[in-house]
Amino acid sequence: MDRIEEVLIALRRVTRAIDLHSKHLMKTAGLTAPQMLILQSLRDHGDEIISNIANRVNLSQATVTSIIDRLEKRGLVVRERSKEDKRKVFACLTESGAELIRNAPTPLQDYFVRQFRDLQEWEQMQLISSLQRVAQMMDAQHIDAAPLLDVGAIDRQADGDNPQFGFNAESAKSD
Repeated sequence: MDRIEEVLIALRRVTRAIDLHSKHLMKTAGLTAPQMLILQSLRDHGDEIISNIANRVNLSQATVTSIIDRLEKRGLVVRERSKEDKRKVFACLTESGAELIRNAPTPLQDYFVRQFRDLQEWEQMQLISSLQRVAQMMDAQHIDAAPLLDVGAIDRQADGDNPQFGFNAESAKSD
C-alpha cells in the first residue's frame, strides 16, 4: 500500500467513525451531537443564559437558541426568566433531559478529547498542524466549522424532534 492509499484510508476511517458514532447517538438517544453537548453543558454547569452556553460549547448564539428550542419542545430543557433581572432567560435541564443523557452513549468527542489531552504538547501541535494542512489540501480551510465531531448541519433536527419517527427514550434503551 502506498502513502496516498494510507492517507485516504485514514481519512475514510475518521469520517466513518464520526458518522457511525453520530448515528449511534441518534438511534439510542434521539439526539444530535450538538444537542448532547448542550445538555451536558447544562448538566455540568447548571442553568445558564444562552450566550454563556454558546461561549462554553463554541457555537453561535443563534445556533444554540435553535437547538434549545428543539430540546424544549421535547421537554428536555425549560426556559426560566431570572427573578433578579427579568431580561435574562436561563435554559434549565429537566429531569427528563438529565435521565436521557445519563442513559445516552458517550459521544465520540469525549473519547477524542481525553486521548488528545494525554498527548505530549509537541504531539498535539503536530496533529493540529497536520489536520490544518489536510483541511487546506481539501480546500476546506474556509468552511465554517464548530469544534464538534459530528456530520451534517449543526442545528439540524434530530429524529427525536420529529413526531414522524416516534422516538421515545424507553424504546431506545432496548436497542
